[in-house]
Amino acid sequence: MTNTHSTFLKEMGITEWTSRDAVQPSIEVANPGNSAAAASDNSSSQIASRGIWWFFGTEPQGDAQVLFQNIIRVLGLSKHEWSLKNPTENLSQLISPESPVVVFAFGGPVAQKITGERDPLPQLRDTVLALNTGNEEEIPVIASFELSQALNKPQEKALLWQDLLMARSVLQNC
Repeated sequence: MTNTHSTFLKEMGITEWTSRDAVQPSIEVANPGNSAAAASDNSSSQIASRGIWWFFGTEPQGDAQVLFQNIIRVLGLSKHEWSLKNPTENLSQLISPESPVVVFAFGGPVAQKITGERDPLPQLRDTVLALNTGNEEEIPVIASFELSQALNKPQEKALLWQDLLMARSVLQNC
């Protein structure tokens, strides 16, 4: 008899799974002033080929922090491939690295703030939005649920995963 959990994880693209009890809840939040330096450190061809993730939202706490750390681990991101950004920072000062970038917005209000859209989250999901930094290039944005909200509603946690897969697909096609 095969393990159905392993089958489901493989279908979702998860090749490594660690028990929640084994996860150390430590998140390295990139300093917004250092994000350009971290993003420009693409000496690894792996970083250049996979791209950079900018997560916009409030710094997760407690179980939401553990969920966020699991997201980073499941996506296989190194510390130079992602940063957590505050939605109140000056968007025009964001410097796009040479690698492709995808923005993942946790929550409808965050997505609205960084894209200028006015629709509620249900209408923003499943759509590639754009972050306009004032340069000619627009950066793709995927809107999803806040981490704490996804923890409280298992069906939204599944939709959050779908949104992450969509963001990964967008990044791979940049």
